Amino acid sequence: MKAPAKKYIPFAQIPLEHRDWPDHVIDKAPVWCSVDLRDGNQALVTPMQLDEKLRMFQMLIDIGFKEIEIGFPSASETEYEIIRTLIEQNLVPDDVTLQVLVQARPELIRKTFEAVKGAKNVIIHFYNSTSTLQRKIVFQKDMDGIVEIAVEGAKLIRKLTEEEIARSGMNIRYEYSPESYTGTEQDFAVRICHEVMEALGATKENPVIINLPATVEMCTPNTYADQIEYFIKHLPNREAAIISLHPHNDRGTGVACAELGLLAGAERIEGCLFGNGERTGNLDIVTVALNMYTQGVDPGLDFHDIQAVGKVCEECTKMSIPPRQPYAGQLAFTAFSGSHQDAIKKGFDYMKQTGTEYWEVPYLPINPADINRQYEPIIRINSQSGKGGAAFVLEKAKGYRMPKAMQPEFGDIVKAAADAYGDELNELQIVELFQKEFIDLKGKYEIIERHFIYEKHKEQDNDNPTIFTGVIAVDGKPEDVMGRGNGPIDAFFNALSKVGITGYKFINYDEHAISVGSNAKAICYIELQKPDGNHIFGVGIHSGIVVASLLGILCAINRAEKQKA
Repeated sequence: MKAPAKKYIPFAQIPLEHRDWPDHVIDKAPVWCSVDLRDGNQALVTPMQLDEKLRMFQMLIDIGFKEIEIGFPSASETEYEIIRTLIEQNLVPDDVTLQVLVQARPELIRKTFEAVKGAKNVIIHFYNSTSTLQRKIVFQKDMDGIVEIAVEGAKLIRKLTEEEIARSGMNIRYEYSPESYTGTEQDFAVRICHEVMEALGATKENPVIINLPATVEMCTPNTYADQIEYFIKHLPNREAAIISLHPHNDRGTGVACAELGLLAGAERIEGCLFGNGERTGNLDIVTVALNMYTQGVDPGLDFHDIQAVGKVCEECTKMSIPPRQPYAGQLAFTAFSGSHQDAIKKGFDYMKQTGTEYWEVPYLPINPADINRQYEPIIRINSQSGKGGAAFVLEKAKGYRMPKAMQPEFGDIVKAAADAYGDELNELQIVELFQKEFIDLKGKYEIIERHFIYEKHKEQDNDNPTIFTGVIAVDGKPEDVMGRGNGPIDAFFNALSKVGITGYKFINYDEHAISVGSNAKAICYIELQKPDGNHIFGVGIHSGIVVASLLGILCAINRAEKQKA
């Protein structure tokens, strides 16, 4: 590649002496305008058919869009068809405005007015290119020539609007875009927009939408914000304009440009769901809206079932949503990293224990349930995962709440299995690993019979003398055992010594119910110290907590014997 300094011209910075936008915050939603049926549709390999456009339009209505750009009716018959269908079949709610796009050319403007006849609310969105590069290469006109195109277009639109209002009472509003705004000298952008506003008769009561598109993203987001603030501060009759943004994503910062543009004073945003659009896409409205939601700002758009929205978009556009797409991607909330998983698990535990009214879970900026995402896929297990992740999955799948001290041991088992498998482990595989290692383990020792005798004792006696009698199978051979101790577990350990099990020390146990009702069962997690000083865990499940403890002890011993072998 050639050295960049020899090939590319650096973007000129904006001469703002005192920037206000860095001190602002986004505290309310903008006016949203979906351009999925225009910009989004023209960017598709296979453009949407009429039924797909109608389905997409209805979904946009359901989400809550009140302004929807539906096409460029003077460009083609298919664009004309969707507009006529919506109007003639009365498919547009009274509080929704259809927006139509047209170049500032007389013949196209007249055809556009024909296309919208019968509509209740319409935005006539007209544009012409204003950038230095477009003037020099495409139009070969000076600034005055470009202004003349825009102003003449505005005059014709105003004339046709007044005629249409007199005839039908249609509610018509104006929108003007200096296309390629980011590549336009700021003073020229101010001049052309002001002259268009004058030609349209803009007032505070009837403002014109001035749309400032990053038709091509050419600078860093802070510079785009500077452009917007400079424009707003220098535009005469500012109160007669609604400042709108239309960011593209050529530099991958479309969302940032929109957010910083709002800080700079913009009041309206145009974009597509999931960032569909020409080249690298339009602004992703879903991301901007849900970013607001995470900051306590109601975006005014309903994404409570983001996967349903994504399904319609994918089916209509034949475009897939990337797995790491914010909020909607399959892996948007998924953590494979062990430290991330551990923090997420602790966050869920904290929420449950404290009953906090706020969402406070590390690594999850939004509660997935708010947008109908399930908790199960949040933590997925591979060789990079840690102890907390496997514990989280097991608890969600089976209700097993492994004690913290046990999690590293099971985590190592899961890691080894993931390494051997060479891929991530699903929930079923993790449950099967736990079942095989702890519940279904068949080892050297097995309880065949068990009985407890609780001896009488004086009230002041702190001991609880207990006798255990039973049968323990050793390598399949049954042996009668008996042991006496201070409680069932101590008695059981003493009985085990009769079959040569010695050197183990009881450390701790945790237990909890895993079912309810008359057939309720308990799970018991036993921690033992082995004869070599290391610790090992066992698990027992039974309707009786004492029996579950004994099964857990024998499970730990069998696992230790298996490791020695």
